[in-house]
Amino acid sequence: MTTSTTDAPKVATSPEALLAGLRWRYAVKKFDPTRKIPDATWQTLEEALILSPSSFGLQPWKFLVVDDPELRAKLKLASYNQAQITDAARLVVVAAKKDFGAADVERFVAHTAYVRGVSPASLEQYRQIMLGFASQPAAILEPWVARQVYIALGVFLTSAAVLSVDACPMEGIEPAKYNEILGLTAQGYTALCVVTAGYRAADDGYGKLAKVRFPKSEVIKHL
Repeated sequence: MTTSTTDAPKVATSPEALLAGLRWRYAVKKFDPTRKIPDATWQTLEEALILSPSSFGLQPWKFLVVDDPELRAKLKLASYNQAQITDAARLVVVAAKKDFGAADVERFVAHTAYVRGVSPASLEQYRQIMLGFASQPAAILEPWVARQVYIALGVFLTSAAVLSVDACPMEGIEPAKYNEILGLTAQGYTALCVVTAGYRAADDGYGKLAKVRFPKSEVIKHL
C-alpha cells in the first residue's frame, strides 16, 4: 500500500501540544514495571520508526523489539545492570547495517520500483548516484550509517513524547554482547544503542528536576 505525501494531514498536534510534550519528556531512570503501553499506541510508535527519514531514503537500520523476559535479563547484564532494560514496558535495540554497500542500494532501488509501480530503469540516474556514494570506504560509510540511525531514534523519542509515553535512550550497553545474544552479526547488523519505553515511576526523582537547556539566544542564530 502506498501513501500520498502531497496533502498535509487534516488533524495534527498543535504547536503548543508539541512543545508541552517535549518539555514533559526526560530520560526516565526508573520505570513503573506494572504499566504497559496500549497496543495501538505501541503500533503507532513502531510505525514512526518505519517513517523516519534517512539520507537517500536508504534506511540502513533494524529495530529489535525485545519482549522475551529471559532475553531482556541477559541484555540487562550486558547493559551494566541498568534496571530500565527489564522494568520498562518495551525495549528496542537500535541496530546499524554493517558493511553497507552496493547490495543495499540495489535492494532499495528494487523496492522503490515496486512500491511506486515504476521500472527499475527509470531510477537509473538515482541508482548511479547512490552506488557512487556507497562505494566510499568504510571509514566514511560507518559514521554515516550511525548518523542515519540516530535520526530514527530522535523521531521515536519525539513521537513518544507527543503520545505521552516515557522513553530513555541508552548508549550504556556492550554492543558486542548484544550482537552475540541477539545474533545480530549473522544478520549483518550491529547494536548501537537501545531505547526503553513505558511510564515513569512516581518516585523517579529525575522527573521532578528542572529541564536544563541553553537559552535560545545561544543555540539558534538567524542570519
